[in-house]
Amino acid sequence: MSTDIHDEYPSLTLEKQSLEQAIEPLKLGQRLKEIRSRLGLTLEEASQRTGLARSTLSKIENEQISPTFQAMQKLANGLQIDMPQLFEPPRKKVATGRRDLTRNEQGKPHPTQTYEHELLATQLSNKKMMPFKSRIRARAFEEYSDWVRHDGEEFLLILSGQVMFYSEFYEPVVMELGDSVYYDANMGHMLVSVSEEDAQILWVTAK
Repeated sequence: MSTDIHDEYPSLTLEKQSLEQAIEPLKLGQRLKEIRSRLGLTLEEASQRTGLARSTLSKIENEQISPTFQAMQKLANGLQIDMPQLFEPPRKKVATGRRDLTRNEQGKPHPTQTYEHELLATQLSNKKMMPFKSRIRARAFEEYSDWVRHDGEEFLLILSGQVMFYSEFYEPVVMELGDSVYYDANMGHMLVSVSEEDAQILWVTAK
């Protein structure tokens, strides 16, 4: 049984998809919808600006009809754009080339009373995510003076051992190797190790 090389190498699958997207023909309706969304206009507001019926705009955006040259003039004038902009492909985000490699056990240590954190990717500033590994030293709920809570959302993956995951609005749950949870970090939460050895976890906090 033959195996597609893209099944073996996910990065090649992504590359193939990118190439397919790059040669996909421009859909005028999709482009119009993107422009309208960027301007923060509803269909009704766009209709008032362009003089085209709301139903007509909806049909154009859904590729049900093709606009006439006169309709495109009205779109350009009403949306205050140059007509060629209707035919431009969507702007692609340019990669900034940011990268920060952290070798095993080479993160920045940040011990607390209940956790022993290892901060990762510490050379990058203004990150949208904060990744770190932690050893859970706490062994009982009572070791915490209060719920831990902070802004953002959080993802947690168990790397070794077992933990009891406490959260403000849910029953406590035991998590084992490979288990993960995504949650609102404004909700009170805390972890304690329930395995013989201190559990280790990967945490990712997003703004």
